Order: sequence, then C-alpha cells, then structure tokens
Amino acid sequence: MKKWTSLVSLCALLLGLYTNAQDNVIKFKLEKIISTIVNEQSILERTASIADHSTLLRGLRVTNLDKVLDYTGEFTVFAPSNLAFNKLSKSTVDRLYNPENRKILKEILSYHIIADKLSASKILKAMCRGNGVAKFTTIQGEKITATMKGIDIILTDSSGNAATITTADANQSNGIIHEVDAVFVPQDRF
Repeated sequence: MKKWTSLVSLCALLLGLYTNAQDNVIKFKLEKIISTIVNEQSILERTASIADHSTLLRGLRVTNLDKVLDYTGEFTVFAPSNLAFNKLSKSTVDRLYNPENRKILKEILSYHIIADKLSASKILKAMCRGNGVAKFTTIQGEKITATMKGIDIILTDSSGNAATITTADANQSNGIIHEVDAVFVPQDRF
C-alpha cells in the first residue's frame, strides 16, 4: 500500500510541475508578445506618450530633432523630465524656447542623444572597463562622462553639469530612453 501511495504522490507532483511549467511558458510568451508590441513605438512616439516629457517633446519638435528620433537607427536618449526643465530658471527656459535661439536649443538637446543603443548594463560594463569611468560621444560631438555614485549612474557634461539616471532602459523600436533629473546646459550658452 505504501508503494502505491508513493507512486501516486510522485505522479501528482510531476503533474503539478508539468502544469505549472506550462503556465509559465504561456505567461512568458504573453509577456514577450506584450513587450514586442510596446517596443514597436519609436523613441519619439514613446516621448509623446509620456506627459512628464512634454517640455522635451516640444523642444524636439521645434528643433526638428523629432525627425531624427523617428528614424530607424539606434539611439540612446537621456531624456530630461519636466521636473528637470523646471530646475532651470524660467528666464533660461524662455530664452531656450525663443525662436531666435532655436540653434542653441538644438545643440543642448543634441547633447542628450547618442547614436548607439546603450542599456544601463552596457554603460556599467563600459565603466568597468574604464576603471569606473566611461565616455560617450553625443550627436552634438561632445562627450558625456558616466560614473557611479552609490548605486546611481551619474552623467556629466564637459561644463561639469551632472544628471542622474532616474529611470533606465525604456526600450523602443529604434533605441532606448533613460530619464534624467537635469538638463545639460553648457555654461557658455547662458
């Protein structure tokens, strides 16, 4: 009788594992499908869908960088949130969005874009290879330096402005978005 009970228990256990394994496969496939659908958006479409990036979106459209970020290439955008833009003085923001300063605004926003797909793990690997420091060239042609402060990735421009990646790895069809908490505004501009 004991042998029979053990055999039934073993079969019940295996059936449970098999059933649970099938549920996980179905769940995994569903998550992959949802992920694929979400990633069908371009960086520009994703930026347009996030209310907290309305100031950035306005700047991208004014400077025609929206056309670049709707392109099929691979980009990394260090996207300043509206809160990051609010850290700038109102007069600075007004001057940036003045039609006469469109070229300067384009330079500043170009400082937040890299023509390569850099996930947070790729940035961290580059920092490991560089003894804690990694440099990336923006589409503006300037360098952004990545370092660590505790568990945060800190980005610093050539003027010494620093921004922390607050939300990493929003994968899109043509690259990746990392939200940052500051806007890189070179001191010689304002």
